[in-house]
Amino acid sequence: MKTMLLLAICLFGSTTASVYAQAKPGEFHGAEATKARYKVVYQLNTDDESKIKGTLKNIQNAISDPRLAGKLEVELVVHGSGVAVFQKDKSYEEAVQALQQKGVILAMCENTMRERKINRDDLFPFISYVPSGNGELIIRQQEGWSYMHP
Repeated sequence: MKTMLLLAICLFGSTTASVYAQAKPGEFHGAEATKARYKVVYQLNTDDESKIKGTLKNIQNAISDPRLAGKLEVELVVHGSGVAVFQKDKSYEEAVQALQQKGVILAMCENTMRERKINRDDLFPFISYVPSGNGELIIRQQEGWSYMHP
């Protein structure tokens, strides 16, 4: 009997919550950016062109969100196969540099460079370096940064 009562409460509670959460069409306009600062770290660890372009576009979309104007700090942490986005012989320089000019921190994992025998001369001269991409992600998350892995 207790199980049935608990099940009924759970079902009623979840139904009520989902009905309550529904806004009328045209009434919901997204969350309000009430904080003074927002920080987000994006991870890129693939050389898949569609994922690289998608990640760069996601960063640009966040920067362009009028609710976050003047409030957003962004870092792109690249490791593993994601190094392709920073390589001079690839086609991402213009897009990456445009993000950097908008304040995005571009961080390359030095572990990846050692493992893959990549020299700094092979990468864009305007990027920054971190000892470990995973370490950077761990530190940023513990500092309260939002984590995005598109």
